[in-house]
Amino acid sequence: MIKRYSDHAANERTFLAWVRTAIAVMAFGFVIEKFDLFLSIAAPRGTLPATTPHNQAFANAAGLAFVAIGVFTIVIAGFRFAATAKAIETDETMPSPGERFDVALSILIGLLGVSLFLYMLHAVVPTA
Repeated sequence: MIKRYSDHAANERTFLAWVRTAIAVMAFGFVIEKFDLFLSIAAPRGTLPATTPHNQAFANAAGLAFVAIGVFTIVIAGFRFAATAKAIETDETMPSPGERFDVALSILIGLLGVSLFLYMLHAVVPTA
């Protein structure tokens, strides 16, 4: 049996949860980037204002931002997994890595979500 097996298994489950979350964020970014195409195909003619290149550029940038956040999350998760695995093996008391990254990631995704909501509101509700 592996020494401290349950701790290592919990570390691996946490790592895999971060990877699943990052993949979902990247997939969401891809959907956002392609959503303008969906709007132009699915909407009846004349119901949506013509999509300007500026608006499409915003959707593309937001989609790429979500993909980049997903990739960054996987990289950070890998580093945290390795550091936690090393800390499990030591008998010393190690400080917690803290929640700063988690909170910063949540705030960044929240801000991107609000900006996408405002973008969609502008795209769907015609302005006078």
